[in-house]
Parts: sequence; C-alpha cells; structure tokens
Amino acid sequence: MPLTTVPIGGVRVSRLAIGGNPFSGFSHQGERRDREMRRYYTAARIKQALAAAEAAGINTFFGRADRHIIRLLEEYRDEGGRIQWFAQTAAEQPDYLRNIRDAAAAGARGCYLHGGQTDYYWQRGRTEHFARAAKAIRAAGMAAGIAGHDPAPHEWVRDHVKVDFQMCSYYDPSVRTSAPDHVPSDAEKFDPAHRERMAATIRTIDRPVAHYKVLAAGRNDPREAFACVGRTMRPRDVAVVGFHLGDDPDLIGKTVALFEELVEGRVSQAGRAPG
Repeated sequence: MPLTTVPIGGVRVSRLAIGGNPFSGFSHQGERRDREMRRYYTAARIKQALAAAEAAGINTFFGRADRHIIRLLEEYRDEGGRIQWFAQTAAEQPDYLRNIRDAAAAGARGCYLHGGQTDYYWQRGRTEHFARAAKAIRAAGMAAGIAGHDPAPHEWVRDHVKVDFQMCSYYDPSVRTSAPDHVPSDAEKFDPAHRERMAATIRTIDRPVAHYKVLAAGRNDPREAFACVGRTMRPRDVAVVGFHLGDDPDLIGKTVALFEELVEGRVSQAGRAPG
C-alpha cells in the first residue's frame, strides 16, 4: 500500500524515502563496515532493494549523483523500475554545477547540495554557494534543496535562500573543515544533544524538511528513533532512511511498518488538527 505523499517543489514524495549511503559503502560505522556494505551491494542487489522499497510504498530515492548510481538507475528504469530520484551532489567532484546538470540529464526530479559541502562552505564563510546551487538546480527543472549536518547554516539558508526543501541531519558525526567529502573513521560522533538542537531548528523552517540520519547510522534503537521522528516531523516533511539488507533481507518492510506505527499516524493527525 502506498505511503502518504507530500509535495516538495511540485513533486509528490512519500513521507518515508530510501537513502543511498549503504549502496555506496558509506556506513558511518568505520572502514570495515563500509567494505561490508560495498561487497554486499552488487548492482543486482541495489536494484532489488529499490524494488523492495517500491513494493513497500516508497516512491522516492535520495542518492548520489555519481556515475555508479546514475548507471544503476538507468538499468533499473530499463528493467521497469519506477522509483523517482532526488539527487545528492557528489562532494568529491570538483564542480557541483556540472554535477547538478548531470543529475538533471539523468532524470532526477529533485537535487540538493551535499551536507558535507554545505558544512565546508559554511565554515569558510562561503555562503554564496548555497544560493548558486539552488538557482542552478531550479534552472535545471528540479526541486531544489540544501542538506547539512549543522543547524547554523540551515538557519542561514532559511532566512536568505529560496529553496524547496532543506535536508536536516539529526547528527553531525564528523568535522568538514579540510574537505567536503566524507572520510571514513571509527570515531564519528553521534551526540543526542545535537539531535535536540536540530529539532529546534527544524521547527523554525517554513518549508519542507527531509529528516536524515534519524537512526544515527544504526546506533539508535529503531522504536526510540522513530518516536523522536514522530515528535519532530511536521505534516509537510519526509524522512530518509538507508537500508543494509545484508543484515536483514526484510528490513525495508519492517521499517515501513514501524514508521507507519510511530510516525505516520501522529504526523497525519497533526496535519488535520485545527489551527
């Protein structure tokens, strides 16, 4: 049964979306776990995961705009897959404007500046990149977003940049002072206080928010994590969750059921409340 969808920049997005970090081996649990995910997620298994997400009612994939993912999505569509794509700029690529055009050419419905790039530019005072990226995404015909792990740039974007959505990470696991792309580490930080700080920022944002890293990269108990999402999410928002099916081949279905139990009903009821 399809999940509830919400409009983001003219695109109807399921309230729970599938994220792509596990497909590319970004576990946020150290290099050994990264390697485990890369070895598990062959092209065939990535396509199987996308199909399982569609079967569970998820209609949107949030994933990297790199050649690996673009090729997989092309194959998936050729084989009958229908899931729509919100593209994340690949932080290791030197020209995000070209990356945005590549995503549009490959059929992305939405696009967002990678959270590591946002954090990196913010720490250098280079806020002009946020409006530049958003303008380029819109010009390419996609819903425009900015991701980030730190509440501060999200508050700045809220007040200064016209975007269709903001992607707010519940945690800020690693410092991006020297480079925007992720460097695997066994010492990433997942501080519960940061989740509360980001939740406070989300409440001030007057546009849809995509909530991500809600499970602290598998560190949090799922029931507790989704209960927090249910308290934080507004009716216009969505949550993005990655799935490592090497741990449990039924993980997508179980997660959708838990999301519907702990988040969907609460958020939908809030949307119907008067005032």
